[in-house]
This record gives sequence, structure tokens and C-alpha cells, in this order.
Amino acid sequence: MIRWLYLGCALIFVMVVIGGITRLTHSGLSMVDWKPVTGAIPPLSETQWQNEFEKYQQFPEFQKINYDFTLEEFKSIFWWEYLHRLLGRLIGVVFLIPFLVFLANRKIPEGYTPRLLLIFLLGGLQGLLGWYMVKSGLVDVPSVSHYRLAAHLVTAFLTFAVTFDTALKLQFSGYEEGHASLKKYRKEMIWFVVFLSVQIIYGAFVAGLKAGLVFNTFPKMGDSWIAEAVTAMSPFWKNFVSGLAGVQFIHRYLATGLLVWGLVYWFRSKNEPLGKYQARAFNYFGVTLGIQFLLGVITLLMKVPVFMGVAHQAGAFLLLGTCLFVLNRTSNKVKKVTPTLVEV
Repeated sequence: MIRWLYLGCALIFVMVVIGGITRLTHSGLSMVDWKPVTGAIPPLSETQWQNEFEKYQQFPEFQKINYDFTLEEFKSIFWWEYLHRLLGRLIGVVFLIPFLVFLANRKIPEGYTPRLLLIFLLGGLQGLLGWYMVKSGLVDVPSVSHYRLAAHLVTAFLTFAVTFDTALKLQFSGYEEGHASLKKYRKEMIWFVVFLSVQIIYGAFVAGLKAGLVFNTFPKMGDSWIAEAVTAMSPFWKNFVSGLAGVQFIHRYLATGLLVWGLVYWFRSKNEPLGKYQARAFNYFGVTLGIQFLLGVITLLMKVPVFMGVAHQAGAFLLLGTCLFVLNRTSNKVKKVTPTLVEV
């Protein structure tokens, strides 16, 4: 069962990576309808491909941007979106069938059925939000709403988080010998995850607004620490939810704050008598945090090439995973017992 949950985490991770490629290659609006069942079969003949292309031609992205696309160019963007949706369907099947088998055979540990149902519902919601996001780009402006993009991405992170946390709880049946001071580390990590969640939302805003293509300097925004464009919009608050400069401003400086906070947190943990897996959790967190910050800076300086944009998004997933590992290993339920690690 633990392997099954970790497989789900891996598939969600891959899906988000492919989703990032789909977004950065401008492939997300290539499929203009949503067929949860029959849509699993791609065009198999030139006639079917031509029909799909003609559907695409009826919408703003073709009419305003890709009006000179050939059928072969259309195929190149279609496949990324198709693969993204197909993987979403695969994740649903990989989750549902084993879940029903475990349920029928009473193999689900007591108290975990509601968690597993929540994971399934979150997965379904994520798919619905994906189509809701795509629909926003099939109207006058051929660009998806950055708010809907954020909702779609955050739901993927949330699904991953619940799945990974459940797997960790099942895998570690006992706790390492701990001490009371680790409770403060757990509480602080909870707050860190709250601010990291805000950072992830702003990462989605930056992606949706293509705000990573402006002020491609670091640490300053051009020649200033706070560019004039940050506060150029009216009303003032709109700068920080819809303005390219304002959204990037929040994202870059919140990243810097999280880096400093996280590294101090990591170095403080070195003074604690940690168990084996506790030490691993803190070390994974510190290293992943540093790498993710560097990926963000390089992505900005390079004006968001596909590879770096995808790597940065994947790094956020890994960072969240290490935070969850720290939370698991600093549980305030630590007992003075030798840990028992359940076989995966």
C-alpha cells in the first residue's frame, strides 16, 4: 500500500512537470474540448487530425497568434496537451483500482479511508480545474486566467501533499527518540509551509502572467530594488495580483525571505541531538531550499527557457516534500522508543 501511494506521488510529480512543459511550449489550448472518456484516444488518421485542426482554427489562439500554423505544427503542440490529460486519466485509474481492492480486502489501516477518499476527490477536482482553466483561454483573449492556473497548480500540490503525508505516516510506524524542543521546530515548519504555499501561488501568478519575462536581473529589478512599475497600477492592490512587476516583486522577495528563514532554521537544527531520519529530513530541506532558490534566480536571468522553468516548478514540489518530511519527523507524538520502519 505504501508503494502504491509513493507511485501516486511520482505520477503527480511527472504530471506537473509535463504540465509545465505544456504551458511553456504554449500547448495548453490545442485541445478545445474535454471528453473525459473518449478523449483518451488521440486522432488516428489524417482525417481525424484535420478535424481536430479545424476545431482549433475556430478559437482565438489560432486566429490571433498561430494563424500561420500548419497541420504538423499543430500536432507538435497537441501531443503535449494530450499527454498531460492522458496522464491525469492514468493517475485516476492507478489510484481507484488498488483503492477498491484494498477496501474490499479490508487492507486499509483504521482511520485512513477518509484520507484516501480525500486524495481521490482532490484528484478529480484538479482535473475539473484544469478544464476550467483551459476554458478561460478559449474566449476573446487566447491566454488562460492566472487565477485559474494558480487554482489548478495549487490543487496538484495539495493532492501531492496529502498523498505523500499519508505515505510517510504509514511507512514510519514508530518514532525516533526525540525531545521536547523538536515541537518548536514542528510549529515553525508549519508556518514555513504556510508562507511557502503563498510563494507557490505567486509562482503560478508569475507563470500565468508571464511576469518572468520582465526585470530579468537579480538581486535588483533593473536599476532599482523596487521598480517604479511595481506600483504603477490603480487601484494599488491590483499591482500585487495582476501586475507583472508587482507579482514578480512579491515572488522574488518572498523567495529571499524564505531562503534566509529556512537556512537559519536548518543551521539551528544542527545543535539538536537528532535521530537518523530526523537529521536526514532537516538536511534534505536545507539542500533543496538552496537549490530551489538558485533555480529561480537562474530561470529569471535566462528569461524562462522551457528547461529551467520546468526545473524550477519541479523544485517547488521537491521542497514541499522535504517540508512534509520534516513535519513527519518532528511530530509532537515522539515517543522514547526505538523506531520501527515499516517495509515499503
